[in-house]
Amino acid sequence: MKKDWYQKELMIKNTQKRHGDHNNRKDIRKIQSWLTLYSIQNPNSGTATDVDGDFGPATERAVKNFQREKGLFENGIVTQETFDVLCGNLKDAFEKPLTSMNFRDLVLETAENHLRNHPYELIINGESNSGPWVRAYMDGKDGAPWYWCMGFVQAIIDQAASAQGKNFKTLMPLTYSCDTVGTTGLNKNILTRYTKLRNDSSLIQPGDIFLIQKSPYDWTHTGIITSVSGDVIETIEGNTNLAGSRNGVAVLKRTRNLLKSKIDVFSIEPLV
Repeated sequence: MKKDWYQKELMIKNTQKRHGDHNNRKDIRKIQSWLTLYSIQNPNSGTATDVDGDFGPATERAVKNFQREKGLFENGIVTQETFDVLCGNLKDAFEKPLTSMNFRDLVLETAENHLRNHPYELIINGESNSGPWVRAYMDGKDGAPWYWCMGFVQAIIDQAASAQGKNFKTLMPLTYSCDTVGTTGLNKNILTRYTKLRNDSSLIQPGDIFLIQKSPYDWTHTGIITSVSGDVIETIEGNTNLAGSRNGVAVLKRTRNLLKSKIDVFSIEPLV
């Protein structure tokens, strides 16, 4: 895979604990981030805590609560083995072996597997678009300016392409910009405009990439198309929310109406 930053999110340098001799603020923030992410899916777990890099009594208690939830030895200490359990969803999303045979199915399988693992952003030091999932998709970058919808899409395409020994950069450049991908699609004649798609949705295939158009050369949001039915597409998209925001908080499955949004479609056919 070309986008392999996620591997850094799976490791801590040393065992972390309260009053530990080898405590590292960066590693502690990773631990606190995963504890808080766990609490989002398990609100009764008591693992939500500040992401401040300080392994104090609250973080120790949150670790013990997590260990109890997972049937681990309840000592409030985070070894690499404990951290492996904390960040297991990220590892599964990026490393679970894929079984599909053709490229479009690989894209859908990859996107569905990420969705099942609940990618979610955090607000850290007042900055949205933060946390280990965002950094994994954005090659280490996070914070309010870093909208991560295209980072998510490219991670999915990269993972699927790599399963077949292909390089996703032959389809598009590594970028976090919807505009760059849209322009690439126009230059390669693999971007179909919304005006044409509204008359013939059969031009869209599962695995293709949608781009929401603001103006002819300005796109604001993106995601993976999973199915097409008449004027409706189903999608899996990152940095969205229930209202379909381009700056939401999670990877979600959504439905979109081709007649209500200016949805252009970038074809992945050159990699098929």
